[in-house]
Amino acid sequence: MKPEMLPEYDFTKGKRGKYAAKYARGTNIVRLEPDVAALFPDSKSVNKALRLAAEISKLQTKKKVAR
Repeated sequence: MKPEMLPEYDFTKGKRGKYAAKYARGTNIVRLEPDVAALFPDSKSVNKALRLAAEISKLQTKKKVAR
């Protein structure tokens, strides 16, 4: 059985949770399913597609309200 921590990892001067609050405040990570991730070459293209989908959704909502 392998040890959980290798001897070369030294965390004796580390501070637990040092960046946890900052991370929680400013990060919104979404995990894509593999088949969806395969459709996009990078995060920029994912964001572009999501912005387009959001814009279409807004337009559809405005059409429903106008009826």
